[in-house]
Parts: sequence; structure tokens; C-alpha cells
Amino acid sequence: MLTTKNLEKLIELEDKLRTEYQSQLDAKTAEIDTLTKEKEQQKERLDTQLKEISTLSTSATANKHTEQLNRELTSRGENLQEEVTTLKKRVKSLQKDLAQERDELKALKQFDPKKMKKNLDANKKKLAEKTKSADALQKSLAKSKSECAEQKRAIEELEAKLAELETDLDDDENSEAEAA
Repeated sequence: MLTTKNLEKLIELEDKLRTEYQSQLDAKTAEIDTLTKEKEQQKERLDTQLKEISTLSTSATANKHTEQLNRELTSRGENLQEEVTTLKKRVKSLQKDLAQERDELKALKQFDPKKMKKNLDANKKKLAEKTKSADALQKSLAKSKSECAEQKRAIEELEAKLAELETDLDDDENSEAEAA
């Protein structure tokens, strides 16, 4: 019976302790629940922060890659601009060379053998025609001069005869006047 009495005392003691400490136990249980909830919330926050960090690190890596590409493209663009400038200068010099070559070709075309021979033949024909006409004019001039000279001689002869006749006529008039 002792054990029953002990048991009863133990149960009473337990009830007494429970009533005495129940509020504390409830408070501690509530605190434990609250802390457990906070711990879970912190875990959730940590998980979201980890996700954000991984997202940010991924985007940071992407940003670094984009910046690297940007630098490479800028460098490539500058190189291409330099190359374009060089090519423009080369094009200008080639255009100058082309203009000089065209001028030289034009000068050489002026001395084209076929064209020159054709011109020479045409000039020979013109010269032959002019020579013939000059010979004809020369003959005609010589003929005209000889005719002119003949006519001058004839005029001189006629003038001499006229002068003779006038002197004869004067002599006749003088002799008639003397005779009269």
C-alpha cells in the first residue's frame, strides 16, 4: 500500500506541480512554437535570399559577359572604322591612279597607229587634190600672165602706132597749114 500511497502522493505532487508550472509550461511551449515558426520563416528567408543571390550571381555573370562582349565589339568597331578610313584613303589613291591611267590612255589613243594611218591616207588624198588644183591654178596663172603680157605688148604697140599716127597727123596738119 505504500506504493499506492506513494503513487497517490506522486500523482498529487504531479498535479500540484502541473498546476503550479502549467502556465510556465504553456508559455514555454508557446515560446518554442513561436521560435520554431520564426526559425522556419528565417529558413524561408534564407532560401529566398539564396535564390536571389544565385539569380544575382547569374545576372552578374551575364552582366560581366555582356560587358566583355561590349568591350570586344567596341574594339572591333574601332578597328573596322580604322580599316574603313584606310580603305577610303586607298580608294582615293586608286581613283587618282585611275584618272592618271585614263589620261595616259587618252594620250596614247591620240597616237593610235590605225587612226594615224587612216588620217595620213586622208591627208595624202587631200594633199594630192590640193596639189592638182594648185598645178591647175599655176598653169592658169601662167597662161593669164602670158595673155596679160601679150595684151600689154599689144597695147604698147597700139599706143606707139597711135603716137605715130598723131605725129603724122600733126605733121600733115602742119604741112597743110604751111601749104595753105
